[in-house]
Amino acid sequence: QGELRPGGRIVEGTAGNTGIGLTLLANAMGYKSTVVMPITQSKEKIDTLELLGADLHLVGATSYSDPNHYIHTAEKLAQKFAKREENGAIWARQFDNLANMEMHCRTTGAEIWEQTDGKVDGFICSVGTGGTLAGVSTALKQRNPNVAIGIADPLGASLYEYFNSGELRVSEGNSIIEGVGINHVTENVARARVDVSFCISDEEALPYIFDLLQHEGLCLGGSSGINIAGAVRLAEHLGPGHTIVTILCDYGNRYQSKLFNPVFLENKGLPVPDWLKI
Repeated sequence: QGELRPGGRIVEGTAGNTGIGLTLLANAMGYKSTVVMPITQSKEKIDTLELLGADLHLVGATSYSDPNHYIHTAEKLAQKFAKREENGAIWARQFDNLANMEMHCRTTGAEIWEQTDGKVDGFICSVGTGGTLAGVSTALKQRNPNVAIGIADPLGASLYEYFNSGELRVSEGNSIIEGVGINHVTENVARARVDVSFCISDEEALPYIFDLLQHEGLCLGGSSGINIAGAVRLAEHLGPGHTIVTILCDYGNRYQSKLFNPVFLENKGLPVPDWLKI
């Protein structure tokens, strides 16, 4: 849209992965990158952002209502940079920027429809910003309103209850899965067309990523485990003979110190695969 001038700065609040992507893009296209991230995120993501040369700001993990939340901090930083940067600065605003869902509607959703020859019966994924769920659900339902759309929400998040009852209530328990599970309705989430929601525990999700690494050679992150568990739940909900699609959206090596650390898992009371036990 012309808001970002050559040499300008991209500012974003992120759990890490969007910040990594934007920093790679900034480096390749001659921009600067400022990333605001909760200090609780994995060491691997912090190390990656520092390696890539991002201007990294680590903040405390707080609720969205707190003015020091990483999203609000990013907005304030972008406003400061816009005043003093010679080439300006923009706040990428992944949670409420509808370019997020629109891109998934034009590309991801269309690709799923084409690759399944229009025979997709259900789609499900977890939510970080809501862009994937909103964009894919819109694309698929435009083509077939009967496609079942589900959300897989980790424990300690609010969207499971929101899509069940319309109320933002935090589910009991907590999750070590980073980047998904939010407690507010983003502009992207508000446009998701959801039919059914499931609450997924880490105990249910993690064995899927352990099995995929051991048997399929796929090293995936926790959000992929949540998504696979959600796909299984949606398949059980719809019954035999249906085609279910989800997204395997993250690398496991970005969480090695947590997801594949037997001491960490045992301390959290989470399952440890035999091949990982010390």
